[in-house]
Amino acid sequence: MRRWVRRGLPVVAGIVLGVAGTTLGSIAASSPGPATQPQSLIVSTGAGQIEGRTTGTVDQFLGVPYAAPPTRARRWQPPQPVTPWTGVRSALSYGGRCAQLTNGNGPRIDNEDCLYLNVYAPAVIKPGKKLPVMFMIHGGGLTTGAGDQQDGSLLASSQNIIVVSVNYRLGPFGFLALPGLDGAGSGGGAKSDGNFGLLDQEAALRWVRQNIAGFGGDPGQVTIAGESAGGWSVCGLLASPPARGLFARAIMESGSCVSQPLATAQQAGAALAAKVGCTDPGTVTSCLRAVPEATLLSASSSYQPLLTVGGTDLPAAPASAVAAGSYTKVPILIGTNHDEGRTFAQGEAGLTEAQYTQYVKTTFGALAPQVLARYPWSAYHGPHPYTAAYAIGAIETDAGLVGGIGGCPEQNLAGQLAGTGSATYFFQFDDRHAPGLNHDLPGYQWGAGHAMELAYLWPSFTNGFSLYAELTPAQLQLSRQMIAYWGAFVRTGVPSAPGSPGWPRYSAGGSPGGARLMSLRPGGATRVIPGPEFAAEHQCSFWNGAGQGAEG
Repeated sequence: MRRWVRRGLPVVAGIVLGVAGTTLGSIAASSPGPATQPQSLIVSTGAGQIEGRTTGTVDQFLGVPYAAPPTRARRWQPPQPVTPWTGVRSALSYGGRCAQLTNGNGPRIDNEDCLYLNVYAPAVIKPGKKLPVMFMIHGGGLTTGAGDQQDGSLLASSQNIIVVSVNYRLGPFGFLALPGLDGAGSGGGAKSDGNFGLLDQEAALRWVRQNIAGFGGDPGQVTIAGESAGGWSVCGLLASPPARGLFARAIMESGSCVSQPLATAQQAGAALAAKVGCTDPGTVTSCLRAVPEATLLSASSSYQPLLTVGGTDLPAAPASAVAAGSYTKVPILIGTNHDEGRTFAQGEAGLTEAQYTQYVKTTFGALAPQVLARYPWSAYHGPHPYTAAYAIGAIETDAGLVGGIGGCPEQNLAGQLAGTGSATYFFQFDDRHAPGLNHDLPGYQWGAGHAMELAYLWPSFTNGFSLYAELTPAQLQLSRQMIAYWGAFVRTGVPSAPGSPGWPRYSAGGSPGGARLMSLRPGGATRVIPGPEFAAEHQCSFWNGAGQGAEG
């Protein structure tokens, strides 16, 4: 239980957000209750006492260790228990981010001591009341990002829930498969498949199960949530036998069930090992553990991890597990953004028409003429240099070319989940004038691009500037609506929002109008749309037929 202790901490203006030192007074203004002198407070965990703080509306516990630092001999080992401490440990600042190269989420990080989580709870919880928990897994391609991007203060205070955000090992430190690394999987001596980052997430969920009651949370009402690679992780957790019983609901934003075979992962792992001089199969494990963290990270610029199938944690591909109905069936909120590919296709902005045509021919081979007929240059041409990016972005969205994210694959996945027994609620984020994630391309129309819904739910999600601060009044209305829908789902398993359209369960068919989903739009324009309307705008009759397997 929480114990209040005044420490004379300095006044915090607003609420501390995801980027260190950033504050946003508008969040505090939107939260119930007055801003007050922060207080510290103490909670007992299984490893010892921690001291957090309160803003008057939200209690924050930052940088809480949930596993031992995965350094030295613990590199590429399942997460180990935290060494207990005496006294009271400070939980007033974020723990270090996990090692990652410079990216759109922030600067390069050379750090393996990173297995920390953050807890946000309403400052006032009725005696005896246990609140449901939202466990947020950040995105970033399994190579970048951190839990500090998801400050849960607004969700916790406005929705009366507990929010937990988490770091997990990334890139080659979190997802490396090699024969020499087998033998220390999550089952205790079972075969490892290299998914150390996924094991971290499971360890953090076990920490929640064991400790969240002390923060006012209900360990039996945990919702796992993830965006992009966090969505990949959510599907992995649904399919992972060791994760069963650790959560009661799931949210998947712009995710998929993508994975790779163990043999493919081991081939990529061997190539990375060779780049840092570890080529002897008999000593590759010890050799790699001796490589300096910075050297290994620098060598990983082209290393793209995925969840790997073949070990204890993922004995079957998540996509296959879902299709067969052999996964943890819980209520699921799943969705995609209307223009996912606009974010991915920025690098194609300057291509000429001839170069665009060649891209399609190279990507789709014999199918290229059909793709060009459906996505002609003329449909995207205008007084701007971004025609190719818009056209390629539309293709990547509809076909789900980037990690299975977007359009038709997302609708198909929602249908599979619904058809195999999960109460499924499907959405499309449809604010096609959402603030762009960067200002590098003047005049570029991001549409509802990948990751652009995050600022509506997490005002702390920034990219060097405040996206939340750029929201118009109509977009702020959508933000409040989405927060209410998400909060209700965490509490009840059904997304609902006062004064907003009722959200029907999705199905693979059955109703006269087909399956229905929620189109999230600003200014009170959110509405339910039929599945066939979604399928038509993403040309799913093509991609689900002749277009299947086109990327290969």
